[in-house]
Amino acid sequence: MVLKRKDGYRIKVDAFSRFIPLIMKERNDALVYLNQEISLTSLDEYVKRIYEETGIRVSYMHIIYSAIVRTYKDMPHINRFIMSGKHYMRNNIEISMAVKKSLSVDAEETSLKFKFEGNESPLEIKQMLDEQINLEKNQDSNKKNLTDLFVKTLENIPTFLLKFIVGVLKTMDKINIMPKSVIDASPFHASAFITNLGSIGLDAALHHIYNFGTVGAFLSIGKKGKKLVMKDGEVVEEKIMNIGFVIDERICDGYYYAKAMRQFYKYLQNPNALDKED
Repeated sequence: MVLKRKDGYRIKVDAFSRFIPLIMKERNDALVYLNQEISLTSLDEYVKRIYEETGIRVSYMHIIYSAIVRTYKDMPHINRFIMSGKHYMRNNIEISMAVKKSLSVDAEETSLKFKFEGNESPLEIKQMLDEQINLEKNQDSNKKNLTDLFVKTLENIPTFLLKFIVGVLKTMDKINIMPKSVIDASPFHASAFITNLGSIGLDAALHHIYNFGTVGAFLSIGKKGKKLVMKDGEVVEEKIMNIGFVIDERICDGYYYAKAMRQFYKYLQNPNALDKED
């Protein structure tokens, strides 16, 4: 009997793709790194237009989130994952992110996971993220996200027993009997993990993907910068930002990944397209 996963379904792939995970058994064996510089001109124009029309100020992060989830909808093969050498298509588009509850070295850090339809605009993304992030930063709130509840349950367990529990969870994941409650709570079971390092003044990093779980991509947003470029025969200063990508190359072929990346950057060059419903 083939056990069915709670977060995806088994798919057929070509013979070569089927062979790859048998060679590169872990995600750390199959990481591809890409650091891409983007111009912020179009994003600034979009932020200005939305503010003039609505009085709401969206950020670069909201636009990037909207662009990435739209790309996952447009190019669904990148929403696959590998488990025990087998290919699966994920049931949903889910993005995890790390949140610092306050900007201090002693502040707690937590992880949030958001489920998307794939056609959310930057304004809708802002509403979703702000609501949950503000809730997490509210020290008086009694509400806890699933990740916090799961971690709190395990925090007083001795280390030797905790190692055993983690080992059991990994085994359960590999044979497709991981409880849905654990998958829902785990930030490591998602389409991608995104971190906004620019918010703490750092440039984009090339962050590894975790071997635990099913995350197939790690995206890092860097801080704003400036550089001199030639436009219309003149040297002008342009605002830029680096975005770091680390992806699991076993999920789909390089040509498909390249098309997906071009689609993502196309949205960043024309954020107005993110306001349109499919």
